[in-house]
Amino acid sequence: MAWTRSIFALLGALSVAATAPGPAAAQTAAPTLNMAVGAPVTSLDPHFHQLSPNNAVAAMIFDRLINTDGQARMQPGLAESWTAIAPDVWEFKLRRGVRFHNGNEFTAEDVVFTFQRVPNVPNSPSSFAAFVRPIRNVEVVDSHTLRITTNGPYPLLPQDMTNLYILDRETHQGVTTEDFNAGRAAIGTGPYRMVSHRMGDRIEFERNEQYFGERPAFARVNYRMITNDSARTAALLAGDVEFIDQVPTADLARLRQDQRLAMSEVTGLRLIYLAFDHHRDDASPFVTDAEGRPIPRNPLRDLRVRRALSMAIDRQAIVDRVMEGAGTPSAQFFPPGIFSFIPDFPAQRPDAEGARRLLAEAGFPQGFRITLHGPNDRYPNDGRVIQAIGQMWTRIGVRTAVEAQPWTTFVARAGRGEFSAFLIGWGSNPEGSHPLRNLIATQDRERGWGASNRGRYSNRAIDAQLEQALREIDDARREQLLIAAQRAAFEDVAIVPLYIQTNIWAMRRNLQHASRADELTRAQDIRPR
Repeated sequence: MAWTRSIFALLGALSVAATAPGPAAAQTAAPTLNMAVGAPVTSLDPHFHQLSPNNAVAAMIFDRLINTDGQARMQPGLAESWTAIAPDVWEFKLRRGVRFHNGNEFTAEDVVFTFQRVPNVPNSPSSFAAFVRPIRNVEVVDSHTLRITTNGPYPLLPQDMTNLYILDRETHQGVTTEDFNAGRAAIGTGPYRMVSHRMGDRIEFERNEQYFGERPAFARVNYRMITNDSARTAALLAGDVEFIDQVPTADLARLRQDQRLAMSEVTGLRLIYLAFDHHRDDASPFVTDAEGRPIPRNPLRDLRVRRALSMAIDRQAIVDRVMEGAGTPSAQFFPPGIFSFIPDFPAQRPDAEGARRLLAEAGFPQGFRITLHGPNDRYPNDGRVIQAIGQMWTRIGVRTAVEAQPWTTFVARAGRGEFSAFLIGWGSNPEGSHPLRNLIATQDRERGWGASNRGRYSNRAIDAQLEQALREIDDARREQLLIAAQRAAFEDVAIVPLYIQTNIWAMRRNLQHASRADELTRAQDIRPR
């Protein structure tokens, strides 16, 4: 469909929450906040890679049409309101008087430009395209009103808009991911401006004094990346930084008793899970027989083998002994209370004997050998978790070697489908279509599905269930469809859910923090007491 000035055809081509301080507190705020995060920020391009560390920094520099609060509920952002005026048409009223950091005015044309760019970011390892593919047309009614037409009824459009950061058409026309990373293009409407960036080390920010929303307490922020757990805790205790995320669980008890410190925590929306090689029928690269000889067929394609590997895992023991209680064993994406939670689907108890029987039925009475990969600097205790799982698998006859790698190396290899089995995590929007579209759906670049389906799982029946759910306007019926699709995926062991992370931050006692279920660590959520 052709693009016109008024009607744009798109995408065919394409806790412990703290209270806000009063004015007096803000006036006495320290001018600079030194904070440290436990995972590296791999890009400042807000449309390059769906990763929480990247999204956290994007939320400081840029804004979305619809923002989310600490419990992941939708809140007005660059859009003041949104209304379904027909089953397939949404009208968005945009906020007036908003300016980008370079002084350019925010208008509806910037939203149109952003929607065009999102599915066309080169080499994106986990694209945001799924959030704009349902859009058929965008009509610019006036400078601050948009009407978005979708490919049929699409009730999830507002939720999808919580994932997209808006760029400036004039500033960002033709810019590359490298331009963002160099800082030249890191220009948004958000509460902070980027001052400097050293990849993998730190980002320096200054407050956007013209920000339309609540004024951040700190005028300047040093946002450091300290991925070593001990070093991060030591930096907090020594006063080198005042705030850290991903508090090492081994330090939790000690930090909680330290009178100089305060904690903030909440059950998150991040599931830690295992993924398997689903796309090779023949030999999988890190699997051999029990004697170490190549196996001509991929045992992970056999449902009985996948079930056996899942049954062998003692999730409660991992949470208790490795995570020090900072998690909840789970057999699904969400904790109770989230839309499309499956009420009668508890975490599986370990059953080593049953696992051995399944392996024998699958033709592996002597088991086999496998290498389990994972990161060692991305999630709390990630390296120790894969060690524990390796021991549990070895007890059922699957002799497991463990290989933990730095996140940037690991995630690139996982994206290329190099592994047979690996540990990874996913932070969801609070409804089931988000993880289903990204982790379970068959990879489809045109639809934007399967963007983070690194094991290449594919089940056309589940794809069809998901498609039906996405078009269902009635919330109750849509929830049941999403529950059915999730249940089918977990019964087929598309992935192996392990536990839902508890998000924990630590800070000097003179600070307070509004915790977030989405685990984003943002300077605007930190204020003096």
